[in-house]
Amino acid sequence: MDFSQRLSYGDYLRTDTLLSAHQPITQAHDEHLFITVHHVSELWLDLIIRELQAAMALLAAGVTDTPLKMLTRVVRAQEQLTDAWEVLKTMTPADYLEFRGAFGQASGFQSAGYRMVEVLLGNRNPTLLRPHEHRPDLHGPLLAALHAPSVYDLTLHLLAARGLNIPAEVLERDFTQPPTEHPAVLDAWLTVYRDPEQYWDLYELAEKLLDVEDNFRRWRFNHLTTVERTIGFKTGSGGTSGAGYLRRALSIVLFPELWQVRTSL
Repeated sequence: MDFSQRLSYGDYLRTDTLLSAHQPITQAHDEHLFITVHHVSELWLDLIIRELQAAMALLAAGVTDTPLKMLTRVVRAQEQLTDAWEVLKTMTPADYLEFRGAFGQASGFQSAGYRMVEVLLGNRNPTLLRPHEHRPDLHGPLLAALHAPSVYDLTLHLLAARGLNIPAEVLERDFTQPPTEHPAVLDAWLTVYRDPEQYWDLYELAEKLLDVEDNFRRWRFNHLTTVERTIGFKTGSGGTSGAGYLRRALSIVLFPELWQVRTSL
C-alpha cells in the first residue's frame, strides 16, 4: 500500500494536473459542469485525431485492414462525444445565464481539436482556421492538414490503385476546398457495391466511413438541440449565429458519393 517510491494511479494519470485545469471564473454551480463536459470532449477529440491520422497514414500506404479497427475506435469515441450533450442538457437556461457572460468571446467554434477533426474528414474552409492564427502551434498543423488529402481523398486513391476509374481532376483536386460529388466517383462506388465479394475491403471501408459521418451528424444534431433548449435562438458565443449556424452545418456532406450510391443501386 506504500506508493512513496512507486508509480500510483494518480501519478500515472497526473490527475492533479488534469483536475487543476478546472478553473471556473464565477461562483455559478453549473459552470463546473460546463467546463467538465468541454474538457472531456476535448480529450475524446484528441483521441479521434490520433486514430484518424494513424488510419490515414496506413491508407496512404495502401493498407485497408488495420484502419478499420482505428475507424471503429473513432466511431466509439464519437458516441461518447454525443452522449456528453445529454449530461450538459441537465443545465437549464437560468443555470447557464448565471455564468454565460463571464467567458466573453470564448466559443466551442474556436476548438482546434474539433476543427482538426473536420479538416481530416474533409470539411475544408480556410476561413475557419483564422481563430487559430495567433497560435502557430495550433494553426500550423491545421494548415498542413488543410493542404493534404482527407481520409476520403485517400480512399479514392485506393479505388484508383485497384483499377477503378477515378479521374485525375478528382485525385489531384485542390484539397483546401470541400469535396463535390463527381459522377465517375459514383460509378466507381457502384462497381464496389455491386460486387462486394471482389472488393470486400473497399466495401467495408466505405461502410465504416459512413459510420463515422453518421455519428458526426448525430453529434452536430445533439449540439444543435442542446443549444436550442439552453439559449434558444440568441446569438451564440464567439459571435456566431448560434442555433442558426449549427442548423446550417447539418447540411454539410463529407462523403457525397457514399450516400448517393444508395439511390443509384
